[in-house]
Amino acid sequence: MPDYTFTARSTSGQIQKGTINAKNKEGAITSLRSKELQPIIVEEAKKGGLNMNIPLPGGHKVKSKDLVIFTRQLSTMVNAGVPILRSLTLLKEQTESPTLSQVLENIIADIQSGMSLSDSIAKHPDTFSSIYINMVRAGETGGMLDKVLDRLAYQQEKDSAIRGKIKSAMIYPSVIFTVMVIAFFILMTFIVPKIGSILSQLTGGKGKLPIYTRILLSVSHFMKQPAFIVGVVVVLPILIVLFRRYIKTPKGRFIWHSFIIRIPKVNNIIIKTAVARFARIYASLMGAGVSIVEAINTTAGAIGNAVIERELIECSKEVQAGGSFSSALDKKPHFPPIVVQMMAVGEETGKTEEVIVKVADFYEEEVDVAVAGISSIIEPVMIILLGSMVGLIAVSVFGPITKAETSPTGFIEPIHKVLTLI
Repeated sequence: MPDYTFTARSTSGQIQKGTINAKNKEGAITSLRSKELQPIIVEEAKKGGLNMNIPLPGGHKVKSKDLVIFTRQLSTMVNAGVPILRSLTLLKEQTESPTLSQVLENIIADIQSGMSLSDSIAKHPDTFSSIYINMVRAGETGGMLDKVLDRLAYQQEKDSAIRGKIKSAMIYPSVIFTVMVIAFFILMTFIVPKIGSILSQLTGGKGKLPIYTRILLSVSHFMKQPAFIVGVVVVLPILIVLFRRYIKTPKGRFIWHSFIIRIPKVNNIIIKTAVARFARIYASLMGAGVSIVEAINTTAGAIGNAVIERELIECSKEVQAGGSFSSALDKKPHFPPIVVQMMAVGEETGKTEEVIVKVADFYEEEVDVAVAGISSIIEPVMIILLGSMVGLIAVSVFGPITKAETSPTGFIEPIHKVLTLI
């Protein structure tokens, strides 16, 4: 059935906007009237066509920061006893995100029609993850929505903090790498060809250039060919798009994640980040009253690595068969022994949530240390690569000049030309 956007007036005179699913327009109007709403405008939702309001990049998705702020504010208001509908209405008016505002408007309309909060947010999977939905549903079922929202806000803040630290650590290396690539292309396509012509004049066809100089000039010549330009401008972007599409498929995602989890130093950060996220989310779900199997399956989908996700799903099957979670984790190579031991202690004492939270705290600190360590390695490596590139070009240029058998005047003249280019 199609969706219809509507503008209607309630019995109290309040104007409401939203989307409703109905067989036809008459059915949508009838449904609105059954909810004591007087339809003003009812139109079929547009699924395509031109949109004159051109959005900025990322405008269709709620930012992680906005969702964290929303969850924390909603948790605070519900804990203070503000009704959920009133809380959502206030947050909709206060949010700075147009996308989140539209999502909240739809959620408010659904709740007013009698739908639960968990069912209404489940209609927006691009904004609310399965973990978010399951925790809210568990909180509604157990009558502890305020506590669950508080846990959810804390878990999101921690998760956002980890992602922020990793992104911050990669900014400097990314900038250096970008500068290095741009400098290489400028040197090879504009500077080196001119230097090559000067060296040819210097030798006068009598001397043979060193092998490294000839390689440099050959590479520069190749980079100016139409085939190379077409490859960089056309073929390379197509290959990147195809690669990104492939790694979004289940098979491609698993192969790609299997590769990166084997890269030295990088795998250390990936595993520790995954374990920290697993522990934090699993503890939150258990505290919200979610069953063990459901908590494992839900957590597996939020780990971010297909290899570790598959290991958790295998653990879920073993738990369903009657085994313990700790013994199932003990067979998985990417879960450190301390996680297995702490899980076993939690199962024996009945305090799994408290114990796993300690694991999350520990591994979040380990992620900070690992990120700082790899950052300290990447920065000098990038500088060495940049220096090596400049040094290679300098040697390739000045090597033939210093070996040239020319008069003092003939020796100084080419050097002056080269320095002028540089």
